Amino acid sequence: MRTVKIAPDVFEIPPSEKKGMHVPARILASDALLAGMDEGVFRQITNVACLPGIVEHALCMPDGHWGYGFPIGGVAAFDLDRGVISPGGIGFDINCGMRLLRTNLTEQDVRPRLDALMTRLFERVPSGVGIKGFVRLDRDRFVEAVCGGARWCVDHGYGRLEDLELLEEGGCIPGAEPSALSDRALTRGKEQLGTLGSGNHYLEVQVVHPHNVYDESTARKLGFDRDHQIAVMLHCGSRGFGHQVGTDYLKIFQSAMKRYGIETHDRELACAPFKSPEGQQYFGAMVAAANSAFANRQVITHQIRAAFADVFGVDDRELGLEVVYDVAHNIAKIEEYEVEGRRRKLLVHRKGATRSFGPARSDIPDRYRDIGQPVIVGGSMETGSFLLVGSDETKIQTFGSTLHGSGRTMSRVAAKKRIRGDELQRDMARRGIIVKSASMRGLAEEAGFAYKNISEVVDVVERLGISRKVIRFEPIGNVKG
Repeated sequence: MRTVKIAPDVFEIPPSEKKGMHVPARILASDALLAGMDEGVFRQITNVACLPGIVEHALCMPDGHWGYGFPIGGVAAFDLDRGVISPGGIGFDINCGMRLLRTNLTEQDVRPRLDALMTRLFERVPSGVGIKGFVRLDRDRFVEAVCGGARWCVDHGYGRLEDLELLEEGGCIPGAEPSALSDRALTRGKEQLGTLGSGNHYLEVQVVHPHNVYDESTARKLGFDRDHQIAVMLHCGSRGFGHQVGTDYLKIFQSAMKRYGIETHDRELACAPFKSPEGQQYFGAMVAAANSAFANRQVITHQIRAAFADVFGVDDRELGLEVVYDVAHNIAKIEEYEVEGRRRKLLVHRKGATRSFGPARSDIPDRYRDIGQPVIVGGSMETGSFLLVGSDETKIQTFGSTLHGSGRTMSRVAAKKRIRGDELQRDMARRGIIVKSASMRGLAEEAGFAYKNISEVVDVVERLGISRKVIRFEPIGNVKG
């Protein structure tokens, strides 16, 4: 498939390359990252460019790799009247996202108690396939939680009121529709609040070394004001609840497409017109699942604070443990952008991509208005992660979006063939990184060599001006799903 370099770090596949493409498919990557992308990325992003009502271009971020329907790292914006909504452009783990906490502690404070801390975090934050949390709700109370999101959690004693201002959408997106949820989805979700799940989900204790601070002034505004400061990063989403919502509506949409005369190149891109009854039902169910993910991360935050208090023997407020930000990277949202010379409301799908708004936006917290929205970029458990800030350039280039992580280069099966989980755990311990995992097989799947070089992918978005580096974090402890 012909790929044309239209600018440094920007490649396009023109509509002439595949029948049915309404817009070009655009990939943001260095020459080396593009060469390393699997063929599925090119096939999937050009399939996205064929969907009804898509505007300007289908986008893939530099961490892009093969996914379900959309590639991971996929972004696409659709006209509200003519466009569609697709679960394959959002993901099964709806509002899988990132939360970052800072502490007042330094590495010197934590190292002597690190093993005890990771053990306590592993005990307080359940991980693994099908695991249940300590917050057990009946159906009616779970419905309240998915309508209220993180605010419901704070109201019920899981967190601080000041947490809410530092979450995307305040931790609750309006428009959740309980009537659009299946009994199976509600049953799967009501006992999973406060759980990591499995796969690439994690809770990581990290340190900021002085040489990894790229912008000291911005770092201080984000609360990082001391050498070797400790942070905690959390990556998880809506668990089985979101997965069931996606499963339910893929089946509904496969039938609906026939009624609306929609055809796709891939059945994984099953969709419905956004303003159709089916499209609106899915949107309401998706919002409910997104709110459950905000609630999930809020309960885990409560448990993180409790674990630190257990180990250090003081109230968690004395340790800091304040939220820096929480952001979604599997979601569809109505946002406004200029297209063909006029402002239009669009439905922006982000699948393994993060919102990256610039300064002065009213929809980011007051304290960050002068620096831009924080962007939390997770790496592998061996190689570190980044904190960036957004830029106004995203309004022009990427529908307000940037990358979400380092991106896989190797399948889970291939990774397990190269290393055993227990071997990886011992090797990381020798390097000063303590890992607790519910599954040694799952741990092997997440080895650092299975991921792209996070510095390379972050450098692409910085060169393009869509996000700016502030801090790099180094891992010292990890609870793995």
